Amino acid sequence: LPYFKKSEDQAAIPVDEFHAEGGEWRVENVRTTWEIMDAFRDAAAEAGIPKVDDFNKGNNEGCGYFHVNQRSGVRWNTSKAFLGPAKDRPNLDIVTHAHVKGLRLSGKTVTGLDLRVAGEDAGVACRGEVILSAGSIGSPQILQVSGIGPGDLLQSLGVEVRHELKGVGGNLQDHLQIRPVYRVEGTKTLNQRAGSLIGKMGIALEYALFRSGPMSMAPSTLGAFAKSDPSRETPNLQYHIQALSLDSWDKPLHPFPAFTASVCNVRPESRGTVTITSPDPFTPPAIQPNYLSTLGDRKVAADALRLTRHIVSHPALARFKPVEYKPGAHLTTDDELADAAGQIGTTIFHPVGTCKMGTDPDAVVDDRLRVHGMTGLRVVDASIMPTITSGNTNAPAIMIAEKASDMILADAKARAAA
Repeated sequence: LPYFKKSEDQAAIPVDEFHAEGGEWRVENVRTTWEIMDAFRDAAAEAGIPKVDDFNKGNNEGCGYFHVNQRSGVRWNTSKAFLGPAKDRPNLDIVTHAHVKGLRLSGKTVTGLDLRVAGEDAGVACRGEVILSAGSIGSPQILQVSGIGPGDLLQSLGVEVRHELKGVGGNLQDHLQIRPVYRVEGTKTLNQRAGSLIGKMGIALEYALFRSGPMSMAPSTLGAFAKSDPSRETPNLQYHIQALSLDSWDKPLHPFPAFTASVCNVRPESRGTVTITSPDPFTPPAIQPNYLSTLGDRKVAADALRLTRHIVSHPALARFKPVEYKPGAHLTTDDELADAAGQIGTTIFHPVGTCKMGTDPDAVVDDRLRVHGMTGLRVVDASIMPTITSGNTNAPAIMIAEKASDMILADAKARAAA
């Protein structure tokens, strides 16, 4: 908790023992609401999911509007929060248009990096440590193309095995967002507001004048944490409810009013892999998430769709006459619903675990995020999580970086004093 609070700048609610202000990472209330979202929140309360105004006080069960990373209606990101204020420091060089080709190794010691910068080969020598923060896809790829990873995989691709570490690229976890869609009547959603030139002009004008409206919103303004089975001790589902709908992210919004009650199993059992397919560092790796590959995950998916139907059936939403557009009310059995979940599900962009921390044979880093068996190499990103967090991964990834920075500094001071 201290490392979560270290960077927090909480402006949505009064600070307390769980929150802090004055840090780099801005947190504000959403700046737009929708009638259909208010009704869904009321329906969830009728279904036994209480209304809450903060998901981050130890018990996250409930339904409420998300707090968002914005400053006055403008998206706040780690570049603005952390990199911008530090970019002029004399001990920091920022290289853009760069792609890491691999690590330079001398035995089991990392001595630098080989890069491609703006189309030209380059290199960086290292006197201290190399910190990989390329994420749960990029970090294992860099390790593998550098000869650090599962020996069988590397040998099959003609990559020299410099250090066998079988867990690199394994243990991939993600939150599969299952996206049931409900058509509604008697209210506007983003589908209508963005569906005409006049509507788009109105959206742009509202944002220009007030920094509010659809252009200020995250895709999901309303959220909920709930249990797929009432016997569970704590919530295992997270909802991201959206006043919009579409067939897929590369398709346009539907021409009718609708909302999407996206729901994730936040404690999935399924595990996947990230593996290189070539020694070429510019060839994308194979990403195999293995969603819904266990009976437990399939059961939770079916129950999640049933819970969504239960919420939508309550009186608070009745005046909008919701009709299940996807996956379809005719699907009722566990197998039908689990199969449908796979068809309407997609990543919610929370990959973790591919360079996991631990002491078991599949672990990649130790408790100070140093790569096992190597010198001068750490991984600092969401890939080090042994298990995925029961919610969004953004703030936890920043917390990992905050704690890692203290460990890196402490270890550097200890080496200098030795």
